[in-house]
Amino acid sequence: MTAVLFFVFAALALAGALGVVLARNPIYSALLLVVTLVSIAVFFLMQDAQLVAAVQIIVYASAIVVLFLFVIMLLGVDRPETIMEPLRGQRPLAVALGAVLLAQILFLGGRVWATGLACEQDACRPAVDGAGNVEAVARSMFTTYLWPFEITAALLVIAIVGGVVIARRGGAVTGGESEPVPEAEPESEEAPTS
Repeated sequence: MTAVLFFVFAALALAGALGVVLARNPIYSALLLVVTLVSIAVFFLMQDAQLVAAVQIIVYASAIVVLFLFVIMLLGVDRPETIMEPLRGQRPLAVALGAVLLAQILFLGGRVWATGLACEQDACRPAVDGAGNVEAVARSMFTTYLWPFEITAALLVIAIVGGVVIARRGGAVTGGESEPVPEAEPESEEAPTS
């Protein structure tokens, strides 16, 4: 059953990833990115990493992709693109880097880790004192790392408020044009009397 789930979600992840790259409409690309991220979350669940799967769904598949959709719709990226390359040679360089990455994945994807040690069935999972990984992470997050966690939350709220303030300061955007600024009244040329 595990092998069937793996191959089904691997096919979904690959199809979604290809769709992200090949789709002409950026909104379809963002929605296909959700399919890819959910498939990867299933892979994490198959490896008993429930916390990482939940973070994958909550943070990436919902928050980040919603942000992408918001930016796509705000900027109106549905204009036709040019085929001209701004940097010469970027496509051959991208193909070469992709080939290097594929070779690394094939090299490291065997049964031997990069350190040279073979991984047994449960030997590669970190041992936690009888607790699951969600409980262990929650315990350390809310005891040892409470202040960094709270400061990060405050920084994210400040960043959101700052983004809204910057967007509002530029004027309301409607149809790609900002609101007209009223012109100043001409000053009279009479000299003031004292």
